Amino acid sequence: PNPCMSVELEPFYNFLANVASYALLVVPAALFVRHYQSKPESLQGNDPFSTFARAMVHGKAVAEPKSGQVVETAESRTESLPLWQRGLLLSFFVVGLQVSYIVWGILQEQMMTQSYGRDEHGEEVYFKNSQYLVFLNRALAFVTALILVSSTQQPRHTAPLYKYSFPSMSNILSSWCQYEALKYVSFPTQVLSKATKTIPVMIMGKFVEGKTYPTYEYVCALIMSLGTAMFLFSRAESSSDDERATTITGGAMLLGYMIFDSFTSNYQAATFKKHGMSEYQMMLGVNFFSSIFCLWTLVQRQELGECLDFTVKYPKFFWHSILLSITSATGQIFIFHTISRYGALVFTIIMTTRQAFSVFLSALLFHHNLGLLAWLGIVVVFISLFLRIYMQTNAKKTNGGGRKGNGS
Repeated sequence: PNPCMSVELEPFYNFLANVASYALLVVPAALFVRHYQSKPESLQGNDPFSTFARAMVHGKAVAEPKSGQVVETAESRTESLPLWQRGLLLSFFVVGLQVSYIVWGILQEQMMTQSYGRDEHGEEVYFKNSQYLVFLNRALAFVTALILVSSTQQPRHTAPLYKYSFPSMSNILSSWCQYEALKYVSFPTQVLSKATKTIPVMIMGKFVEGKTYPTYEYVCALIMSLGTAMFLFSRAESSSDDERATTITGGAMLLGYMIFDSFTSNYQAATFKKHGMSEYQMMLGVNFFSSIFCLWTLVQRQELGECLDFTVKYPKFFWHSILLSITSATGQIFIFHTISRYGALVFTIIMTTRQAFSVFLSALLFHHNLGLLAWLGIVVVFISLFLRIYMQTNAKKTNGGGRKGNGS
């Protein structure tokens, strides 16, 4: 057998194993929800089980808003500030986003592709369990969201808790595919591939929310795809055939990431509209289920102990894990604050510059050999991104408003 093929098939086997592991939890939970949805009268008591089951299956009744009530938003509070304070606050969010996700992205590549030492046989040691990194990120994000929800005023929560399991599952799978892709493609390739997720987001939006998009959105998406294809299929003269072969596996992992991530954002947007929870409540619910799913998989596959041993044995990996989880959680916080105070357009511009910084920093730090076609692809992708921002700005000026976007 071709050893290169066995390496390529390994992530697909692991993916199926993870899904099968989740099914051991999801199937009984789905039967539980279906049973009590059909028999709501059996949950009328005030005992702990009935209270939990009602929250899980039915949620809470929606409270009627008071007549003439004006709700103050983060955006209105920000607009009331003096210009210099608004500029200073925005600068703080820009720096927070840049630092959080640049460090987060570089650490991803470091942890999945770099050696942490040598074993007793003198061979280099690599960490290979993507699920463990996803668990660490989600666990700390859950704790962070719990503190924020407990310490700040939140709207009345009405959504059935089980609804958080859907974006949680897709979020876990998208993160897992993202980490796996780093084993087969460079981080700059992954960043530029993320730029093309406009297409799956638009397609998924039609299925989940019935959205329609203007023509320029499709044109910009196609231009981004062209630039990314130029980057993916270019290779420097020093590249080997094996590197080209592993790109196929990496491309499949990136495709999985974009599909699952597109579902996550669209489903969350639909849930926000229907139930009106806060961003931190969504963050808490999704990361609660994500932590359970990830921990269950690690325990069920008997991988948790091995991962903990690796963490203890290699202190450098331990500190990388802590920093990775912190930057992931803080990045989410900065995202929510930026969108709520300044809108999706400003957030998109900030994240676009973050992608550019990530590509060049990764190429500099990890010595990625980018050929001429790759650099042309980079230029095409970022031209399309800024063209999309320009068209959205003109559309808002023409129509007197616009659809609130969602970026990540």
